[in-house]
Amino acid sequence: MDRGESIVNGVIAAPGRLDKGLAEALAGHAGLSRERIKALLGEGRVSIGGRVVTQPSLKVEAGAAFAVRVPEAAPAEAQAQDIPLVIVHEDPHLIVVDKPAGLVVHPAAGNLDGTLVNALLHHCAGQLSGIGGVARPGIVHRIDKDTSGLLVVAKTDAAHEGLARQFADHSLERAYLAVTAGQPVPAAGTVRGNLGRSDADRKKMAIVGEGRGKHAVTHYRTLAPLDGAALVECRLETGRTHQVRVHMASIGHALLGDPIYGRTPKALRPALDSLGFKRQALHAAVLGFIHPVTTQALRFESGVPGDMRELLGALGAEQQGGRFGPA
Repeated sequence: MDRGESIVNGVIAAPGRLDKGLAEALAGHAGLSRERIKALLGEGRVSIGGRVVTQPSLKVEAGAAFAVRVPEAAPAEAQAQDIPLVIVHEDPHLIVVDKPAGLVVHPAAGNLDGTLVNALLHHCAGQLSGIGGVARPGIVHRIDKDTSGLLVVAKTDAAHEGLARQFADHSLERAYLAVTAGQPVPAAGTVRGNLGRSDADRKKMAIVGEGRGKHAVTHYRTLAPLDGAALVECRLETGRTHQVRVHMASIGHALLGDPIYGRTPKALRPALDSLGFKRQALHAAVLGFIHPVTTQALRFESGVPGDMRELLGALGAEQQGGRFGPA
């Protein structure tokens, strides 16, 4: 159990959908609405008979014992803050932003303000989906603090639910650009491995055995060989916490600058040190999905940010057409 968590145990009263059964069983617990329960399911915080389950529509029998790991309460309400945002797309239902490295997505312990949520509350005048709760309004997915790139946020509950379904069935298009230590062999391939909390360090994710963690698949291909490194495109078939970082490290090609899953090769340290590059070299470059309300197909691209362009240049990359990016 993570620090600050509490566990709520109970029994499903009637057969049917898991989310409905949980909502009925937890009706007396403040803050555990059906939508909140769906969010906890998506985070892998619900288990039935000791096994983690993530599907709200899962059919369960009466008498099934469950446990819900409820994270420590977040701040009562995130405050709107005038923080600059790069808006890629906005309509009455959703907003797509290009997040800079260093910006935390939502308030949590240690980062109670100065987050993307604080900025969105100001920009959208508080008009964000309430499904994520007061600390995560509108947040359908997240990318790490030190990963840059595209993120979609729901302004209405209808948009939130529609986007959540696409994330759940892995129908979105997501491509990341990464700079890896060494050049992968083969130059293109697929990494498969369930991801879960590391037994050695609960703050880290790791590839775990069958029957544990969450199914995860990453398709990669080398876009450009570099000096002791490579520019690699990673397309996500699934979207798990730290997926690209863990999967690439697992094949011996951790991301440059990654403080958790990689160690910068000695030969490359001068280049990173001279640039002051101190984050994982990872950028969410492509995001495509079906608009959950209008059903229009949307696709967005983001060029590599300045710090990664400098890193690529220092490693001998040749810039094509004024930008680096996926083909």
